[in-house]
Amino acid sequence: MTAEQAATTQRWPTGTPILWRYRANGAAHFHICRPVTVVQDTAELLAVWMAPGTLCVRPELADGTPLHREPLATRYTKPRRAAFTPWFGMGVLKLARPAEPWSVWLFWERGWRFKNFYVNLEEPRLRWPGGVDSEDHFLDLEVWPDGSWEWRDEDEFAEAQRAGLMPAAQAGRVRDAGRRAVEAVQTWGSPFADGWEGWRPDPAWPVPALPEDWDRPPSGVCPHRADGAP
Repeated sequence: MTAEQAATTQRWPTGTPILWRYRANGAAHFHICRPVTVVQDTAELLAVWMAPGTLCVRPELADGTPLHREPLATRYTKPRRAAFTPWFGMGVLKLARPAEPWSVWLFWERGWRFKNFYVNLEEPRLRWPGGVDSEDHFLDLEVWPDGSWEWRDEDEFAEAQRAGLMPAAQAGRVRDAGRRAVEAVQTWGSPFADGWEGWRPDPAWPVPALPEDWDRPPSGVCPHRADGAP
């Protein structure tokens, strides 16, 4: 069953391929696209699996320089283009609760040794027949199995504000969302305590393909946004 076929129902069945996309900050076009497979889709949680080898879209500088190799001072001001690269290493399990301004990602090392959680601060996702769309908010949390945590990408968060990609009011809301995420970590509730570390993908699932129209405008959008969310 395709994502478009599944969209006639309220929820995507397990095994449905969909797209997980991010708009470019301060723009309307998409610059990140990751084909994923639905693990679970309920009123409380959307869980998806991004398999190793998945062909993804990510931004790079127009001259082909990877973003992480560009000095921070010019990383957000130089022209960019879309790059198409496979996801290397182990896959990623993404967990997102409706209206929450972050998603929680699980990473493993080879041999399925659990490594860590990663809280990606982002715009609450908009559902459409082909998947979910969001906008990354730069600031993140890395969370270890023992419950310890640390901020990630604070330098990128600050530079994005200096570059005009995030107004001060929005940055304040993102900081508030980050503090709420920290509280969720410290209380160690769902999804951290739900045992997802022991989850494994169905070996029969194929690696979802990246469609040629991966950046098409969403249709039939169903917003899931909390009041006051960034």
